[in-house]
Amino acid sequence: MNNKITNENTVWHEPTVYRKDRERMNGHRSCILWFTGLSGSGKSTLAHAVEDTLHKQNIRTFVLDGDNVRKGLCKDLGFSDEDRTENIRRIGEVSNLLTQAGVITLTAFISPFKKDRQIVRDLVEDGEFIEIYCQTTLDICEERDPKGLYKKARAGEIPEFTGISSPYEEPDNPEIVLNTGESSIEDCAHQVIEYLKTHKKFEQEIN
Repeated sequence: MNNKITNENTVWHEPTVYRKDRERMNGHRSCILWFTGLSGSGKSTLAHAVEDTLHKQNIRTFVLDGDNVRKGLCKDLGFSDEDRTENIRRIGEVSNLLTQAGVITLTAFISPFKKDRQIVRDLVEDGEFIEIYCQTTLDICEERDPKGLYKKARAGEIPEFTGISSPYEEPDNPEIVLNTGESSIEDCAHQVIEYLKTHKKFEQEIN
């Protein structure tokens, strides 16, 4: 299908309910919490821990998890550099839609390439993309190996595996750096919540 022709035949339909209206109703601002790091660095666990805390405070949230998304929206993609880029592009667009819906979106994706993360950052306004680097060593990730993927990658059973046969590009200036190799999940989640409070994402008091 010719995307250019398709785009020329679509017309933007202006809504009657806007993001600011939804945020006012929710009592909080929407944003993207983008958890990035190696497999086994704690991204998904942290994203859900933060969501659990926010949900208990009546904050509207949604977690997009890398494995879960590849079961549906991105099930047609592999793990080549090109497919990884398309995977993140799609997630970025979905995350942007969720911010327009007034939701705090938490994403847990390795997202190994800086340029891809920048593409998502550029979709939203300044301060709305919060890059959270789950920083830990490859050794610790391999020791954890919760899915047994590193063992398979070392055995040559998984090609293009980030950290082994495919690179991971660390963020240059992430909003939050979490030492997930040494700090507890509770402490890391607390750092994220404190960042949101400090940057005035909530109208109500968050515990």
